[in-house]
Amino acid sequence: MRGRRLRLQMAYLIAALAAALALTIVAAGCGSGDSGGSGSSASPGAASGEPIKVGAILSLTGTYAGLGEGEKNVIDMEVKRINDAGGINGRPLEVIVEDDATDEAKAAAAAAKLIEQDEVVAILGATGSGQTMAMRGDVDRAGVPQVSMAGATAITNPVDPLVFATPWSNTIVVPFTLQYLKDQGITKIGLISDSGGFGKDGQAIISAEAPNYGIEIVDDETFNPGDTDMSAQLTKIKSSGAEAILMWTAGAEAATIVKNAADLGTDLPIYGSHGIARREFIEGAGAAAEGITLPAGKILMPEAYGEGTEAFTVATDFIDRYTAAYGEAPSTFAGYAYDALNLVVEAAKKVQGDLTPESLRDAIEQTTGWVGTGGTFNFTAEDHNGLTVDDLTMYQIKDGDWSQAQ
Repeated sequence: MRGRRLRLQMAYLIAALAAALALTIVAAGCGSGDSGGSGSSASPGAASGEPIKVGAILSLTGTYAGLGEGEKNVIDMEVKRINDAGGINGRPLEVIVEDDATDEAKAAAAAAKLIEQDEVVAILGATGSGQTMAMRGDVDRAGVPQVSMAGATAITNPVDPLVFATPWSNTIVVPFTLQYLKDQGITKIGLISDSGGFGKDGQAIISAEAPNYGIEIVDDETFNPGDTDMSAQLTKIKSSGAEAILMWTAGAEAATIVKNAADLGTDLPIYGSHGIARREFIEGAGAAAEGITLPAGKILMPEAYGEGTEAFTVATDFIDRYTAAYGEAPSTFAGYAYDALNLVVEAAKKVQGDLTPESLRDAIEQTTGWVGTGGTFNFTAEDHNGLTVDDLTMYQIKDGDWSQAQ
């Protein structure tokens, strides 16, 4: 009898295991959907399996910390959304974030670590132009595509086959700005720019392009990232005969410049670069920000895209989700990160066969008609920025907020 009871118990156990296995298979099949990968009964459609690793080098500390913080917020938000929706062809996306502290040497070290240790298939970043250029050697040696969130001309001109960028290049923004100054009847400007990569690049292009718009640079001043008082430079501009001040920087120092100008009683109109298109500048400058005019993307006021357009829908959806997650509207720099990450993700989804840095690079370069927060991207072998002047507009700060300049 004991042997018979044992055989019956074993039979029941085998039957129970078989039933449980069958239920597991059915649940897994229901969770896979159209994503191409296996799912989970607890989270249908969620990504699983070997993660696709992407690196991100951001300025979370240092003078560009205000830019990098928003970029990291976006990456965190978008990675969750993408993975909840099935990842990249069923595989989860993993973004490994490194802080370069707004330092070129640290950016290069971070790139080497991401490539050699983490074996990423692409790198997002850096936040700043100098940091972006500092990792060029590692990127080229490893053959890993890079999508920068910085706007210096040298990032994509001349074209490096591996390097792309999501902000408008200074070669687009500077002529747009000079044309606006010309339209305002301004013929003499005092220029103040930072000595970092973005500022140097802007200064060089402004100097070359200004004569084409009938504009003379009557005083050309610079400052270093981290400087806390630019009164001496502004005093020279004030007595130079300039009709306006043009400042080209993306750092926190922009707020100091306009406050110094106010303290000096400078009544010259001040124009900035697209590098100051963020709430941090308005909040840092306070009352001194009033009346500052600058070029930037239409995401600051999405109605500029035209209500009902795809660009308007993309921008407002992004703004609503970011605001709900972080309690404030995103900056244009957050938008640069959104575009960079999603350009890589959409390209990766189109890769047939093994996803490698090489196949991903090719897919990114083949991107056409992709609508992001900065505009519509059309990459080619000759253009790794993919945006045009039509994606820009001029803003003026009024009552502590953005308004379209007249």
